[in-house]
Amino acid sequence: MTGDRPREGAHGGYAVCGKEGITMRVNYVVLYVNDAETCRRFWVDSVGMIEKDRKEFGEYVIAQVGFADQNFAFELVPLAMMADNPYGLDLATPSIALHADDLEKTRAALVERGVEAMEIGDHGGVMSFAFSDPEGRWFAVTR
Repeated sequence: MTGDRPREGAHGGYAVCGKEGITMRVNYVVLYVNDAETCRRFWVDSVGMIEKDRKEFGEYVIAQVGFADQNFAFELVPLAMMADNPYGLDLATPSIALHADDLEKTRAALVERGVEAMEIGDHGGVMSFAFSDPEGRWFAVTR
């Protein structure tokens, strides 16, 4: 996009500031896993990450793990939790979640640019929306 220029963020990540002044950064990547606890232990005990967040949904636990000095994380989502897969996600492909301070402004700018985007809603206590790329992959944007 002409006139848009990456800039370095406060934590070394890069964001694109468009003409509308929207800013997004990569927040986390969802990995759909068979055994979330085994994978959590691998990333923490073997790789040296820390557990940054943990949410319980009935019998399922979703943990976010990442390096202590970085905002980025992997979110480990049990495949069994996605059995219904209401959005038809390709569960073999990681899902990427971006962060935006202003969800309304960001969504409006994307829609204005012709991007297909869902309405903003509360998803498990997180305000977010999703948008699709030209090949049908969906990306979440969280606040």
